[in-house]
Amino acid sequence: MVDLRELHVQYVVDDHGNKSGVLLSLDAFDALMEELEDLVVLAERRDEETLPHEQVVDELKRDGLL
Repeated sequence: MVDLRELHVQYVVDDHGNKSGVLLSLDAFDALMEELEDLVVLAERRDEETLPHEQVVDELKRDGLL
């Protein structure tokens, strides 16, 4: 998870000192986009059936993946 305090955000302000934009490093932007993509996948799969951990492990072993 991205720690917002470590993003080193810089704000763009107008003539009145009101924040109107944000500057981020490309690394910070990429990290935020990755987090957003993960949240989208999580939301899309929210209603999917879950399996017990033991069942998943057994299936992975059976398939030679673990």
